[in-house]
Amino acid sequence: MNLQVGIGDALGTDYFFLREQLTERQLDYLIRTRQFVDGEVLPVINGYWERAEFPWPLVQKMAGLGIVGDGIEGYGCPPMDPLSAGLIHMELHRGDGSLGTFLAVQAGLAMQTIAMLGSEEQKLRWLPPMARLDAIGAFALTEPEHGSDSVALESVARPDGASYVLDGAKRWIGNGSIADVVVVWARDTTTGKVGGFLVEKGTPGYRARVIEGKASMRAVWQTEIDLDGVRVPAENRLPGANAFADCARVLAGTRGACAWMALGHAVAGFDAAMSYARRRTQFGKPLAGFQIVQQRLVRMLADVTAMQLYCMQIARLAEAGRLTSTLAGLAKMHNTSKARHVLAEARDLLGGNGILLDFHAIRHMADIESLHTFEGTETIQTLIVGRDITGISAFT
Repeated sequence: MNLQVGIGDALGTDYFFLREQLTERQLDYLIRTRQFVDGEVLPVINGYWERAEFPWPLVQKMAGLGIVGDGIEGYGCPPMDPLSAGLIHMELHRGDGSLGTFLAVQAGLAMQTIAMLGSEEQKLRWLPPMARLDAIGAFALTEPEHGSDSVALESVARPDGASYVLDGAKRWIGNGSIADVVVVWARDTTTGKVGGFLVEKGTPGYRARVIEGKASMRAVWQTEIDLDGVRVPAENRLPGANAFADCARVLAGTRGACAWMALGHAVAGFDAAMSYARRRTQFGKPLAGFQIVQQRLVRMLADVTAMQLYCMQIARLAEAGRLTSTLAGLAKMHNTSKARHVLAEARDLLGGNGILLDFHAIRHMADIESLHTFEGTETIQTLIVGRDITGISAFT
């Protein structure tokens, strides 16, 4: 019997009939992305992941799906509400965290920054080709010495005539080595305020090196970036980015997206465990016939269902303009933590086969570690929400 049959089919996880609430357009985005994941991603992604190779052929195929835009209105972006955008993130991460992270950086960070904080000229120039994946974007905030405290970033932008000159270093920048345009966050030396600048591919002084040796999300390239006298024209400054709070507005949306991404990983783990437990026979009967296995599967399903409810509600709040950074942070904290538990259970239920890429669980288990960390660790999200509910800051 082929124990891999059924792995990744996304079956049996809508226990509360949430799919019945989807509109026709939302369902179309779900099905379109799911078919891409099942037909194109899952058959080949293990090889890219194992070789730490960026999956350009999959990106090229994704370009024709009309799913890149993260809810941005106009500028060639496909019309989608927050729930549709979330379903896309969920399904891509059910297939692979690397490919899903590429899209999150492209649309949720780079494109959203330009859409929210850019000039009309910047939007017209960059958003249409980025929606078609003809142009790749990156978002450079984190630095070697500033991750969770990125508000203290040290990269600087010095006005010089009709230009700004950028100096500093960035780290863990997704797409940084392949991007056509990079949103670089730096501190204006004249005001001391954090601003955003568009650095175009080929600009002298911009050097990006792919970070090697990753054991998580191996098929997407994060980079270390050196900014050495990078000169950008004044018109490449984002006019709406005048303080770190403006950057934080972008990050609030991506934290909500992280909750959807974690759900995708958890669904993949639950599917792998359920499919395997039905097919794997030990002591004369399927694993699913043992009480302790059923108990573990039910608890995994309960976690997945709770994650779904979190995601549905933050999508509703986002649609109503009520999704705050604290609400998004709580959803991100809850879902990434639950996904780690679900994936650890899945890997364990698969026994020795659980460490083989063929069964997918170990890849998702490794990838969830990146998602658990980026866009704010569990500790940081806890402190943000804790400050909100108590009125007392415990950061210091």
